[in-house]
Amino acid sequence: MKQKVEIIKIGGAFLEDDKLLDMCYSAFSAMEGLKILVHGGGQRASKLSSDLGITPQMVHGRRITDIKSLEVVTMVYAGWANKTLVAGLQGRGCNALGLSGADANLIRAQKRPVTDIDYGLVGDVKQVNTDGLSTLLNAGFTPVFCALTHDGNGQLLNTNADSIAAELAMALSATYEIKLIYCFEKQGVLRDVNDPESVIPRIDTENFKTLQKEGVISAGMIPKLFNSFRALQAGVDQVYIGPVSLLSGQAPKYTQIRL
Repeated sequence: MKQKVEIIKIGGAFLEDDKLLDMCYSAFSAMEGLKILVHGGGQRASKLSSDLGITPQMVHGRRITDIKSLEVVTMVYAGWANKTLVAGLQGRGCNALGLSGADANLIRAQKRPVTDIDYGLVGDVKQVNTDGLSTLLNAGFTPVFCALTHDGNGQLLNTNADSIAAELAMALSATYEIKLIYCFEKQGVLRDVNDPESVIPRIDTENFKTLQKEGVISAGMIPKLFNSFRALQAGVDQVYIGPVSLLSGQAPKYTQIRL
């Protein structure tokens, strides 16, 4: 029987809401067994960029990352955001270890090729060091990953946190039973963005196409769902999108992703 690992991705909104963040600390630290946290920080990165006179550029929910933007996201993701989460979890008795993909060569990526859009110093994951990650997990550490990887040649790369969570889940699924949870401030994927109760309880590959055509699902949720389907196709056991109460099994509503 495979050992279980739960991979939780939280959005940058958690870092901007003290109440939400406290709920995350409590729920995540109370989870038993092996677990990994992946976090964003885009809202704070955009604010700092603007404060520094650097105009944030986003395309389809993805950040265009030049040298100056990479400096900002490194400061925010690997610095303030990551260490804030690590300190908060340590304060709840969770032995958190803050990481980027460059640390211990855990996540290697390559710069995204230029097609119709040049995303700059943005990376697509190519390899996860599962042996190194397993060593950390089995040594009693709880990895907390920020949204940065590296190319193995000295270059840091900005990498979508949803994608990192999915890539970690897929890589570890060969050895572990994996549950992947995308946590955010909503109750789940909404049929009507103006109605917080309109949660779609289940999305599979068929109704996803219908929901896209109807314009129900768009913008930033589409990459999250594509990552969810990729993870399931690669052998990840369960994928959910919903509130932080999912971590304690007490969410009244949430969205389950199925093939």
